[in-house]
Amino acid sequence: AFMVRAPRAQVVGSKRVVLFAPRDADNLYMVGDKSAVADIERPDLARFPRFARATPYEAALGPGDVLFIPALWFHNVVARDFSVAVNVFWKHLPPEEYAGKDAYGNKDPASAHKASMQLAAALKSLAALPPDHRDFFARRLVAKIKDTCYLQPDAP
Repeated sequence: AFMVRAPRAQVVGSKRVVLFAPRDADNLYMVGDKSAVADIERPDLARFPRFARATPYEAALGPGDVLFIPALWFHNVVARDFSVAVNVFWKHLPPEEYAGKDAYGNKDPASAHKASMQLAAALKSLAALPPDHRDFFARRLVAKIKDTCYLQPDAP
């Protein structure tokens, strides 16, 4: 679950946790809410070259440690030995953003889902254009999204 805030309390054993900030989403090759980079220790950089630009934040959890994972932070957790942990999830957006049966807040918020549907319609409209026109107007849309929605400019 990456849409909710979640503290993780380690009870027994130890785990290695690697976190990535939401701003690294493009570098993680997202497919839905998961990264296509299956092995973050030995990523296939020929296939996933932008992964090298992602900034990992690593933590080691032992018994009694608690790690708070903020909403939208991507995480990879590997048990180092027999391990027991307790996770607590809570929703922090207005209730109308969550689907009725979305107990843990795992689904996209309603506003994001609506935007995704509108994007699908926009892409269908662009598909009617010749490739060079489609590319040009798609790039304009991407630039508009970046200018309007991104919190900070991309690093060079």
